[in-house]
Amino acid sequence: MKKRMIRSIILFSLTLVALLVFIGLYVDETHRVQETYRLQYRTNLTHVAEDIESYLNNEGDLELRYSRIISDMSAANAFIFLLENNEDKKKTINELHTCLIKYPEQMKGKLAEMETAIGDILADLDQGYAEAAEIVASVDKKGH
Repeated sequence: MKKRMIRSIILFSLTLVALLVFIGLYVDETHRVQETYRLQYRTNLTHVAEDIESYLNNEGDLELRYSRIISDMSAANAFIFLLENNEDKKKTINELHTCLIKYPEQMKGKLAEMETAIGDILADLDQGYAEAAEIVASVDKKGH
């Protein structure tokens, strides 16, 4: 009886240590994955800023440039939803992406403001999200 009790205590201890190691590895991997998502989000926002700049400088086919802005914004939108960030930031980026798709004529006039907002977001300034929210609010959602 004593041998069984000692054996079960040792087995329990080993199982507990293995569980703690597994939890530690899981948390570490989660942080690593979040960092990868954050890097991809920032990379896509950088591409959006570059595409807006080339659009505003009238470089090449403007419709293609606008399509690239939408594409890169779509990727940034997807990655921000994978991050464990503030829900308001996710909502703002999603609404900005939606306005780019639904109201292209209005958004083409607001690209300079959008470039400033994205630059502030990339500089880790919370005012960038506020500026993006102002752009979304300024869009006439009943018109085209």
